[in-house]
Amino acid sequence: MTLLSKSDQEAVSGAIKAVERETNAELVTVLTAQSDNYSYIPLLWAGILALLLPGIGNYFGNWFGADMLMLVQWVTFIVLSLLFRMPAINTRLIPRQVRYWRASNLARRQFLEQNLHHTGGATGMLIFVSEAERYVEILVDQGIADVLDNSVWEAIVADFTAKVRQDQTRQGFLDCIAACGTLLKEHLPATHERNELPDHLVILP
Repeated sequence: MTLLSKSDQEAVSGAIKAVERETNAELVTVLTAQSDNYSYIPLLWAGILALLLPGIGNYFGNWFGADMLMLVQWVTFIVLSLLFRMPAINTRLIPRQVRYWRASNLARRQFLEQNLHHTGGATGMLIFVSEAERYVEILVDQGIADVLDNSVWEAIVADFTAKVRQDQTRQGFLDCIAACGTLLKEHLPATHERNELPDHLVILP
């Protein structure tokens, strides 16, 4: 999993500028590698398994004496805690509902932090992507919601999500911005020139 290169970011920025020249919408794109470090998840799983596995093994197989049980449990806990922190394993330990909840919360925070709720005419739009969670969300302010029902973004989000799963985040951004632009130009065409928010892709640390 790698975030977009400089040339990829420039392509996304160019796509945003092209849409904003023909619509009153203010687009902001945000990309993050992961919406949460989920540090408690590896510890939780490691604790459960460290308690169960040595005890079960000792009960049925008499692997070691009772006096060694606590030491083996501690060693098991430490090893599993380190192992489960690896990104490839970590994300598979986290329930989908938890991953999506954390990503959704971050998307809403970014909508506010990027000042998308303070645009003229309330025409801010956020395209948010969290790669580890394979999560994509489009959030719009009231000025866009008044002319376009939220259901129109569902197919666009589904297509983008599929591309993120295929490690095609760059193309996903370009296709998503173009599809959103088509709808925005029809329902919210440009009436005056303005550029209130940055056009570059925001990459969260």
